[in-house]
Amino acid sequence: MSEQRIGIGYDTHRTSAVRTLVLGGVELPGVPGLQGFSDSDVLAHAVIDAVLGAAALGDIGRHFPDTDPRYEGADSIELLREAVARAAAAGWRVVNVDATVVCEEPKIAPHAAEMAARLAGALDVEPERVSVKGTTNEGLGFLGRGEGIAALAVAMLQR
Repeated sequence: MSEQRIGIGYDTHRTSAVRTLVLGGVELPGVPGLQGFSDSDVLAHAVIDAVLGAAALGDIGRHFPDTDPRYEGADSIELLREAVARAAAAGWRVVNVDATVVCEEPKIAPHAAEMAARLAGALDVEPERVSVKGTTNEGLGFLGRGEGIAALAVAMLQR
């Protein structure tokens, strides 16, 4: 009999005019990037936390701390691959991921399929098992003012 678990991930970063925006492993030039220690890919970070959470392995900060110089400027898709490998070592495999990016700009829909494909590659699943969506914050709060981007993700794992 197989066991299934669900994990939830959330991340947010402030915008930065001096960085290129990376979401779901896809570079999106022409809009402000995000501040952070790694490449600041909020979407990949939320997915990492969802995977680690479902496997009861802690969070992204425990595995990839911003106090460790190895992770400075790190490619978050590679960090996601490592998180999936750690979950696999504990006997888990990813079944599917559903994620939402919250921002006023850029529009996510034109890039969602490419983001899902990049994430799927790191998750070792078919792209059809990864959903990436976008929504706005309706102009409310720091997200609505364009001062940051947030992402939420849910991952189902099976043993």
